[in-house]
Amino acid sequence: MKAVTWHGKRDVRVEEVPDPAIKEPNDAVIRVTSSGICGSDLHLYEVLGPFMTEGDILGHEPMGVVEEVGSAITTLKPGDRVVIPFNISCGHCHMCGLEMYAQCETTQVREQGMGAALFGYTKLYGQVPGGQAEYLRVPEAQFGPIKVPDGPPDERFLYLSDVLPTAWQAVAYADIPEGGSVTVFGLGPIGQMCARIARHLGHRVLAVDGITARLELARRHGIEVIDASEVTDVPGEVRERTSGRGTDSVIDAVGMEAHGSPAAKLAQTLTGLLPDAVAAPLMANAGVDRLNALNQAIETVRRGGVISITGVYGGMTDPLPMLRLFDKGVTLRMGQAHVKRWVSPIMPLVTDDGDPLGVMDLATHRMPLDQAPQAYEMFQKKADGAVKILLKP
Repeated sequence: MKAVTWHGKRDVRVEEVPDPAIKEPNDAVIRVTSSGICGSDLHLYEVLGPFMTEGDILGHEPMGVVEEVGSAITTLKPGDRVVIPFNISCGHCHMCGLEMYAQCETTQVREQGMGAALFGYTKLYGQVPGGQAEYLRVPEAQFGPIKVPDGPPDERFLYLSDVLPTAWQAVAYADIPEGGSVTVFGLGPIGQMCARIARHLGHRVLAVDGITARLELARRHGIEVIDASEVTDVPGEVRERTSGRGTDSVIDAVGMEAHGSPAAKLAQTLTGLLPDAVAAPLMANAGVDRLNALNQAIETVRRGGVISITGVYGGMTDPLPMLRLFDKGVTLRMGQAHVKRWVSPIMPLVTDDGDPLGVMDLATHRMPLDQAPQAYEMFQKKADGAVKILLKP
């Protein structure tokens, strides 16, 4: 089959690789019909190379049609249309019983000290082949796959794999009071959906980005935006619009590669030049994140407010302004999305023909799998108005 494989920094290729096969009784194999490129994939493309192996298959936002199931699978059959959550969870361990599926004890990558295994995402998360491919082996298929109805286009459901549950959790973790306000930093796909979900739930949303195409997309969905390329003091601008307090909550949908952190950018660049055997432990034990978005979030949230972090961070010793956090009485919530925890409230919205979350107005580019290298480059450079790119095998 064809698959998108990693070969080094800014070097992804479409290659012929062996077809996946059933290995365990609770496996399934699906024929992939759509797969998204996530902002997290750009971390692999740009920063997290020391945790990759040449030839790794990328992608963690797939959906498709069941081709084959293992002997223990009774809930799926060939021909079923399914979306595959990015985290691999069993549904029956202690952590799954708490609906903390991203911490599944069955698939935890204990040798790395990490949580549940993820599709297509480094040695840290199990090095499981990903879904930017023609076919995908799905472990723990007795629980993970989300059945969706036949008929509507893939885009109605594809974002159940990651974007929508991640955004829904970010809004839930933000704990916005009824009729309250939230600032969303970053208007990539996750930030776009955070803003739309918060607005759908009746909150006032201010959204911050500096890229015209992203700002225009948010405006199209009634979001109040702040153009970071024109505003020199974003927290000050938010306070000015909120009676001098700041918003009740803030969502950081940016993460480790935020703009405006030149020293950390240099650290990332220099680390990327080191041999993997040196770079991997350095990245795992040092502070290499660009914290500009998080620092602005701390300044933006009102006293006693909540910051919800959904952008990915990777450093162990990143300096946080603890005095500022303590003095303001800020609550922090964060973590990988527990995808299946949030499917029930989201499903009625994606099956609604009125499309209240605008899932049909998120992808800016739809490209064949063969053009994945060009798609990654376009997304990384934010060229041609790229906000969300979908690959079609």
